[in-house]
Amino acid sequence: MTAQAIQERDLTVVIGLEVHVQLETATKIFCGCSTDLEDADPNTHTCPVCLGLPGSLPVLNEGAVEAAVRVGKAIDADIPEQTRFHRKNYYYPDLPKNFQISQYDAPICQDGELEFSVEGERRTVGIERAHLEEDPGSLQHAGGNIDTADYTLVNYNRAGVPLMEIVTEPDFRDATEVRAFLAKLEEVLEYLGIFDATRDGSLRIDANLSLVDAADVDDDGSIDQDVLEDANRTEVKNISSHKGAQKALAYEAQRQKNAVQRGREVEQETRHWDESRGITVSMRSKEEEKDYRYFREADLPPLEVSHWKEELSIPELPDARRERFGEEYGLNEEAASKLTTTKQVADFYEDLASEFDPDLVATWVADELLGELNYRDMEITDVTDRLDEIERLVELVASEEITAKNARETVLRGMLDDGDDPDTIVDREGLGKTQRDELQGAVEEAIEENPDAVSDYHDGGGGAINFLVGQVMQKTGGSADPGDVNQLLRAELED
Repeated sequence: MTAQAIQERDLTVVIGLEVHVQLETATKIFCGCSTDLEDADPNTHTCPVCLGLPGSLPVLNEGAVEAAVRVGKAIDADIPEQTRFHRKNYYYPDLPKNFQISQYDAPICQDGELEFSVEGERRTVGIERAHLEEDPGSLQHAGGNIDTADYTLVNYNRAGVPLMEIVTEPDFRDATEVRAFLAKLEEVLEYLGIFDATRDGSLRIDANLSLVDAADVDDDGSIDQDVLEDANRTEVKNISSHKGAQKALAYEAQRQKNAVQRGREVEQETRHWDESRGITVSMRSKEEEKDYRYFREADLPPLEVSHWKEELSIPELPDARRERFGEEYGLNEEAASKLTTTKQVADFYEDLASEFDPDLVATWVADELLGELNYRDMEITDVTDRLDEIERLVELVASEEITAKNARETVLRGMLDDGDDPDTIVDREGLGKTQRDELQGAVEEAIEENPDAVSDYHDGGGGAINFLVGQVMQKTGGSADPGDVNQLLRAELED
């Protein structure tokens, strides 16, 4: 093929994901060690089982299996009559027994799908499988990154934490789709109550990326299996965020396209995402399935839990709740979407909407509260213990005890920045709305003191009323409601 022909090739990016999700259980998947690892000293949450000591035997955590079934139900996956565990024989420096208990040919969830939105369009990605396994420990590279560190320390606290690996079909065509999918997946997992995004390493992504000729992609976006098998792909490992996935895969796609355009063959290999440098670096040649030497885990019997899919309940999921918010509360799509991003936000909105006007509550939760939290790089989980104070602030606005402007610009911001409660801020700043008699007096004074503006108003001057409103607001220290002031001024001027 000539250099010109190579440069003119129209290439399509093909991406498949392996998403590793830590499940929220009190203990590890095969032993009784606590999974509460926050601030724990290295290697203090370990026992003979998760350290792989001779003679130790695994005992399966029922809560991890229930969580996996709930995931299967949420992605409409098949749960086979029988599922079983295998040993994946591969050298893990942070998994001391040198094999990982995982699932191979009988995963607990098979053939599911997840629908999500990207740039205003709905997409559905197939989920080939989702299986249970144990998490390895963690490596800490001292004095550099994986390829420049002076030495590496191993912390086995995480070894044995329940992990679910969700493997998608190669249905993604660019990095933007991947980021949108991961956001939706995390949203669903959070609703199920089996995932904590704040836990370090709670979601990690490996991605397989290859290039195929655009002519080999069918009109419906499908690609023949033979074409996929012939395409050399790279596996990009150690991605830990939605944004990181988008950046890593955008880089890797461009790297492969550049190689093809220069007439080079893309090597089938495993690459590491170096987030600090924004590049992928080669780690090793790509393993094949046979390299893992799977064989049955003799210490764990097969599971028969397919009936659990009907017996276990799951909460209303984000899409269904979003649709109901539109129908029940009359919210537009944007507001309903903001209010269902997390289950805690949605629950909080519904609690308030049962007490106050749903539109007012939507404005205060979706726009004011979430906007101020986002500005401070905070989540609603950071103010969980103060939701009653936020409810009190909404009550003050709903009862017109303070103006919306003061509530937003002074009270809410003061609550988040200084930690004070709303009533304290209102009293300290003198923000209570001016009483009607006081407001009427301020309106009459403004009219008496500004005859020119009054004449302009009667002559049809459009700006005169705004000027007079400003004068009244000055007299009331900004505590009056501008709408009330406008109404009183017009009534007084028309007499």
